[in-house]
Amino acid sequence: MDISSSNCKQSKSFGRHLNSIACKCVILVVISLVIRAALLPTITFSGSGGIEQKSLVLIHNRSLSVNSDLGIRKDKFLEVPQIVWGLNNQKIAFARACLTARMLNRTLLMPSLSASLFYKEVDLLKPISLDKVFQFDEFNSLCAGFVRLGRYSDLLNQTGVFELHKGSGRKWTIERDLDQLRQHTEDPIDGYEVIRIVGKNPFLWHDHWPVRDYAKVFECLVLVDEITKEADKVVTKIREKVTELTSNTEPVQDGANSEGSTLQLVPYVAVHMRIEIDWMIHCKKLEQRLNISQICSSKEEIIERVGNIVGLKTPTVVYLAVADSLLQDSSILNGWKEGLLPLEKKKLGVDGIYKKYPYLIQSAIDYEVCLRADVFVGNSFSTFSSLIALERTQKMIKMGVTSSCGMHVRWPSYAYNILGESKGPRRWMTNMLDSSLQAISYGSNDISC
Repeated sequence: MDISSSNCKQSKSFGRHLNSIACKCVILVVISLVIRAALLPTITFSGSGGIEQKSLVLIHNRSLSVNSDLGIRKDKFLEVPQIVWGLNNQKIAFARACLTARMLNRTLLMPSLSASLFYKEVDLLKPISLDKVFQFDEFNSLCAGFVRLGRYSDLLNQTGVFELHKGSGRKWTIERDLDQLRQHTEDPIDGYEVIRIVGKNPFLWHDHWPVRDYAKVFECLVLVDEITKEADKVVTKIREKVTELTSNTEPVQDGANSEGSTLQLVPYVAVHMRIEIDWMIHCKKLEQRLNISQICSSKEEIIERVGNIVGLKTPTVVYLAVADSLLQDSSILNGWKEGLLPLEKKKLGVDGIYKKYPYLIQSAIDYEVCLRADVFVGNSFSTFSSLIALERTQKMIKMGVTSSCGMHVRWPSYAYNILGESKGPRRWMTNMLDSSLQAISYGSNDISC
């Protein structure tokens, strides 16, 4: 055997052996550094500016970034305070929490809503799970890839909870709020499984998102079957009353309605009549503060303006959506124009349906009844009216209508607090290009028409 050839082979074998050992050493060093970094105490900044030191195993999943096309992360969560106040204030607060979670690329842990209408007595708020009002799975299906809801049972509890303290006061500007949220998209805070926002009701958080983003969330909120069926009963009663008024009602085609009856072709008007004592106190103060006079409307003004709607087909039923428990005027059925039959819950014979439920569910039923009306008339400074106008605007846009001003359209909405054509209420179509929900959250007399 050739000696030089043998030495060469041994040398190559030894080189490969050295390379193998070197690779193994490098791998071991990398692994040890990763483990050490994960196990070392982590310094994090609380939302209030303090510093917290925690010895935690932080499990990072960086496969999805905040702007990832793969969807919202399912292993990182956002927790928010209980959502309070009226139904539509709660819907806005919920949507704002969803969009905050989206910005942080986190799943929103299903928050509690409030079944009652107490503003200051926190112990009387009566929490109710969101999935008792809206369909949980349907929400995630319709909003897939945009926002996501999770349950507390989804938590693995592999890290501690990071508490984000929302700032408050005049010095807490919208810019500071947005900067705080951006900081919480980065390590080490982003490594926590749960970020818990502490402080104000989400309705009072700064708004960073356009109307279209809110509208997308609202579209995903589908009432549970029980509430939908109760609304069906009320709408059926209204349309039965219309058929009693006339035997030659002209059918209105509506393929999107699923009530499965010829009654679905019978048109009616819904008026969100804001004349309750709590509203009148609020709107008077608001008019003084904003120095405008287009917020409060008396019963007489509402009745007159609804009667002056141009092109309104009569005879028909006018359903009056009003919070009966807060109403101090029992004469709301008097003084209406001939051809308009006003009906509230008791006169319609459906008050028993509403009495079975807490305030929140009653409001949800009324919202659905108003949403389905052929003509809706409300107050542009009411969140209830404003969200109905927004959803009806969405319906028109899907039908190819970009403006309802000065033309006959399906699903028209009006604001009775603003004078319009022929001394009637002003046509109302939500501006879907608004950069924030300010006009809807707090009211406006700028309603596109």
